[in-house]
Amino acid sequence: MIDRTKLLSNLQALLRKLEADLQERGASDEVPAVGRALREEYQKASKAERTAQSYEEWHSDYATQIAAAWVLSCVFVRFLEDNRLIEPPKLSGPGERLGRARDEHELYFRTHPTQTDREYLLSIFEGLAKLPGAKEIFGHHNPIYELPTWLSGDAAGELLKFFQNVDANTGALVHDFSDPNWDTRFLGDLYQDLSEAARKKYALLQTPIFVEEFILDRTLDPAVEEFGLKDFRMIDPACGSGHFLLGSFHRLLDRWLRKEPATNIRELAQRALNSVHGVDINPYAIAIARFRLLLAAMQACGIERLIDAPAFQLNLACGDSLLHGAPGGDQLTMGWRSYDHVYLSEDLVELQRILRLGIYHAVVANPPYITPKDRALNGSPETSV
Repeated sequence: MIDRTKLLSNLQALLRKLEADLQERGASDEVPAVGRALREEYQKASKAERTAQSYEEWHSDYATQIAAAWVLSCVFVRFLEDNRLIEPPKLSGPGERLGRARDEHELYFRTHPTQTDREYLLSIFEGLAKLPGAKEIFGHHNPIYELPTWLSGDAAGELLKFFQNVDANTGALVHDFSDPNWDTRFLGDLYQDLSEAARKKYALLQTPIFVEEFILDRTLDPAVEEFGLKDFRMIDPACGSGHFLLGSFHRLLDRWLRKEPATNIRELAQRALNSVHGVDINPYAIAIARFRLLLAAMQACGIERLIDAPAFQLNLACGDSLLHGAPGGDQLTMGWRSYDHVYLSEDLVELQRILRLGIYHAVVANPPYITPKDRALNGSPETSV
């Protein structure tokens, strides 16, 4: 079972190592293409007034995002492996599965002797991205692919070592992700506290379960009663790790099951997913929300292997709900304008599709109450770019 406190503490330390590696390589001559790409991205963002940070501040924030993407991708894989949703295990696993994962690692390097553990981890993610159900999680949405060679092979080796670490006293894995209930709420802990810098920047804070249920009782349920299930749409424009999205999915699916008990459960699950929309500015918040919704849909459908999961459509996008889309009314009065630059982590097409005016029956959110320190985002008259 998952020891949430220990896992969080250990992953925080691991994240700092990866951040240091990325920051060093981003400024070194070892991978000049990465340094050039980072400079170009920063200059485009600065010119478009998406940021007023110094390059060093911006570079540090970006490194945190990518480090978190590597960490969370491995967490996702371990959860899938330990709960036998994928075979064979290639990262790690309890009992004999650790030995099998090490065998897979050895077999890979027999045919790829000049590569590093970075390429090995990427091969795991790319293999999973070929599965219809996992494409949204491990495919092009993953920030890792923005600059896949940014992380060093040695740092990737540290990642692999972390997830294969064995307790010397017991001989068991230090971190076991087995959970017969597939409870993914621990990922909310990682979303909130994995990076102290990200937590402060984005004011990351999970919504407690009782608050989530209280709000959905008074927003989602009355809206469904008024407008009906057919073509119903809700959105959380600051969805974080997806608590409101998960709660909405389960409530909507339950209503469909009661209304059409004879309809195929997969069709009803997709109908419920069609109703749920989420946007968040934090790339790894969206990654977590995608993973949690996928597992919730699989569990509801009684699917026990990822290879058997259909290509569930998930209506999630990374981006700033205050800057993207096609708003009107008060937002236009306040000077809203479309921005010229879109970050690599943002999916403009999906943002424009999701953030449309007048299409939602319920808007549910617990947004961060914070003034951005970046002057380009808080509207400070002192902004100079």
